[in-house]
Amino acid sequence: MHSATQAEIDESHAQFRCAWRRMALAGRAGEVVERPEIYIAASHVSWALMNASFLRAPAETEQALATSVASAARYFSTGKHAWTFVVSDDWLAPQVRERAESILAWYKLKPLAVITGMVADGLAEPTHPLPSLEFRPVQDTWGRQAVADINAQSYDASRETGREAFDVEALYGPDSRGFVACRGDAPASSTVVMRVDDVAYIALVATSPEHRRVGAAEVVMRRALQEARDAWGLQRTVLHATEAGLPLYLRMGYRPVTRFRVYKAPPPGTT
Repeated sequence: MHSATQAEIDESHAQFRCAWRRMALAGRAGEVVERPEIYIAASHVSWALMNASFLRAPAETEQALATSVASAARYFSTGKHAWTFVVSDDWLAPQVRERAESILAWYKLKPLAVITGMVADGLAEPTHPLPSLEFRPVQDTWGRQAVADINAQSYDASRETGREAFDVEALYGPDSRGFVACRGDAPASSTVVMRVDDVAYIALVATSPEHRRVGAAEVVMRRALQEARDAWGLQRTVLHATEAGLPLYLRMGYRPVTRFRVYKAPPPGTT
């Protein structure tokens, strides 16, 4: 983590916000709200991570962090869904980092996940033979639902929750391309690549449980990034990795830049 430059850390924050902006604005009821103290990208769906709030700048004081999260809590209090607050270790002053969890707990936010911001200027060569799979670009309802269903399975969400969030036609277009790798007719793994500030942003990487540990995710990611190079001329790529995905991305040549912590609040009116 410590080898990353401040520019790379700031880029990881900006890419996170902008990718979520793209997904929120593609949604049927999505909205983006930019306030001085908070950046909100809310798809207004049941999947809490798609109702996200981010800092606009590093929090140097406890008051700055509290002001930001209070603003997000007010916004989401008028809705009906669970929501998330995303903050990185590098954007909290040391004394604020120590108190962050208790400050967020005041607003019913509890730790949900640790996410690693990563970057690569080019991919490493595969370390082992990759499987031969059929690739299908996302062009219709089948493709959108395959991406949604694979991700729902991977994150223990219901099929309905996944499709509400990701079976969205406007999510795909000239600057956002999805791919599904299939074994036979069965969707095995998915990747979406988006052009975000002239970087190839990788999202929605997931593999169905029955197709894991054979290299399916690596194959479809490499295909998506090749498409980004061919279509957009983009070599640099950014992603935000779950702990489960981290070993794959390291093997592919991504470098850790910063660590984000995601906190989840329940729907308004619940505990």
